[in-house]
Parts: sequence; structure tokens; C-alpha cells
Amino acid sequence: MKTRAVSLGLAVAVVAMWAAPADAQLGGLSKIAKGASTVKKLSDIKVTDEEEHQIGQEVSDKVVEAFGVYQDANVTKYVTLVGAVLAQASPRPNIDWQFVVLDTDGVNAFAAPGGFVHITKGLLGLMKNEAELAGVLAHEIVHVTEKHTVNAIQKSNAFSAGTDAAGTGGGLARSVLLQIAQRAYSDILNNNFSRGDEDEADEKGVQLANKVGYAPTGLSSALNKLVERNKDVKEKNGLFASHPQMKDRLANIEKVIKQNRLAATATVQARYAKNITFDAKPAAAIATVAEGSRGLAGGEEKKSDEAEKKEEPKKSGGLGSAFSKLKGGSSAENKQAQNVSSGGARGVNPDRDAVGGPNKKRVPVKIGPGDIAEFQKGIA
Repeated sequence: MKTRAVSLGLAVAVVAMWAAPADAQLGGLSKIAKGASTVKKLSDIKVTDEEEHQIGQEVSDKVVEAFGVYQDANVTKYVTLVGAVLAQASPRPNIDWQFVVLDTDGVNAFAAPGGFVHITKGLLGLMKNEAELAGVLAHEIVHVTEKHTVNAIQKSNAFSAGTDAAGTGGGLARSVLLQIAQRAYSDILNNNFSRGDEDEADEKGVQLANKVGYAPTGLSSALNKLVERNKDVKEKNGLFASHPQMKDRLANIEKVIKQNRLAATATVQARYAKNITFDAKPAAAIATVAEGSRGLAGGEEKKSDEAEKKEEPKKSGGLGSAFSKLKGGSSAENKQAQNVSSGGARGVNPDRDAVGGPNKKRVPVKIGPGDIAEFQKGIA
């Protein structure tokens, strides 16, 4: 049963529900649009805010099913309050913002369309102050406010809408919404944002964090912790390895801070330490699901760096999973407990493929304008 979020002008709530089975969540996608004739490109179809929320709910349910929900109301409320302060200052304060803490040691964050922001227990444990958390959440919030996921899917023309595209009420048919949700889940899980979208999320995210009083360097600080965490990994580790892409990203954030004269200073370390009392596990210590069971959709293969350059590709983004093909892991480790393998096994992305918790219930947390205002006083 879903609990409706309370409207606060800024509509923020983390609601309690049992996640539906995977097939139900995505509506039996194998049965969608069989025999439908192509009549228009998806880029020609307008996705309303209500439809965006429906897509986001489907994606969020799938993310929750994969990783589970961390069953700590205090941590969930804390993350929700930080997110609420930022969302209230964003260009879309009135959508139904929901913040979910995922029960996994993987270091990651996912933003689904319509206001669903997910952050893992692992990433919370890696960060050490509220400015870092604000930088991460602001980055994810910008992915939502700028509609990066839905817009990218529409521009890609990866599939076309059939004759059943229009629903009975004049909007999109549910089958089309579910097709978009399936693609969105794959893109979000694999952090497939374009370089332009990632830069925009960084640039507008640090400005949003600064706007409410957080030190704009919080995002860079969180990213640098990821670099430090990955320093012993031998092979290229996507966006968060110590290679030119990360250096360019950090340099661009620094440039944005200087050019816009962002001078807020609050880090709020003490409040963070009071609420987040656990640490992240090293990447090599993270247990993962079987290789391929939560990987690239459709059996996609990783392209070479040269091919990526030629195609101006989507690169790993978001605020977490950017591991690929890690070395290590003995044969004994690779055989542990059924479909769980060592986080160091070659070909496994330990943050994306990290084992999740068994509990799929969303933790019920409701906050009001007074709670947000009182919390914001502590940003100093």
C-alpha cells in the first residue's frame, strides 16, 4: 500500500509501501506493443509532469527491488531534510520529491524522473559532512529538474511509439510509459548520462548547494573521496578513476565556483556525524550479484575508449557506480554463496552490482514546512 506524500508547497515525503514484483512493476514489458505499427518518433511526443512522475515511480520501484531500503527512520529523515532544503530552492519545488536510502554497500546515487532521488548507505558512509551530501543530492536533483533522463531517451529515438501511443485520457498510453521506464531504469542503473548532462548537473548542482548556504566545494570533496577509494584499482574505473575525465570534471567545478563567486562556507560536519555513524566498505570488500544479472541492458558490450571518442558517447555519470572490469578474486571467492561473487572479480562493477538488502519497504517519513525551516537554520 502506498502512502500519499503530503503536499508542502514543496511536496516531500518518503512513503511506506511493499515493492511490487519486477514483472508487475514494469507491466510485463515483453507483452508491450506487439504488432504495433510505427506512427511517430518518441521525440514528437510531449511527456507531462504527471507522466514523468509515473515513469519515475516505475523506475524507483525497480531500483528499490534491486537494492532494498535501509530501514532506519532517523537516517531517512535526515537525508530527506537535506534534500528538501535543496529541492525547495530548485526550479521545480512543487513536484513530489521523495528521497530513498538504499540498503547496499555499493557507493552510488540514482535520480529517477519526477523527483525520486536514491542514495546508497555505502555513499553515505563514504562522505563525512553535510556539504558533501548536499553536493551529491543537488547534482541528482538537477538531473530531475532538467529532465535529463526523459529528454535523452526522446532524443535518442531508441524506439518509436505505435498506434496505441495515445491513452484514453488524451495522454500517453501506459504501454508507452512503461517502455520509457524500462529504458530509463537501464540508463540510470548504468549512469548513462551524456557529458553535457553531467556537466550541467555539476554546474547547476554546486550553485544550488551554495544558494542554500552549503560550501559549493562539497561535490568536489565527495568526488575526491571516490578517487581516493579507487586508487588501488589497476584498470580504468570509469568516471571516478584517476584519469583525465575526472580531472577535467573537478577542474570544471572549480571554474564554475570561481566564475560565479560562490562563497558559502557551511559544511555542517557535526550534524552529519551525529546522523551517519557508519563507514563505507572498500570496493574490493563489496559482495556482488552474479555478473550480468544487473548489468548493461540488452547484452550491450563496453566499447573501446577510441570508439567512445568517435561516438561522443554517454559516459558513466551520477554520483556512484563507475567501476568496470576489476582484477582480483580467487576461484574460491568467485564461488561464494550461490549467485554472489567477489567485488574484485573481473568484469564486475561492485557499486552497480552490489548485493542489496532484503527489505523492500519504503521507510515512512513525513516532514512539514516548519521542519524544513528549522533544519535550514543549522546550515551555518
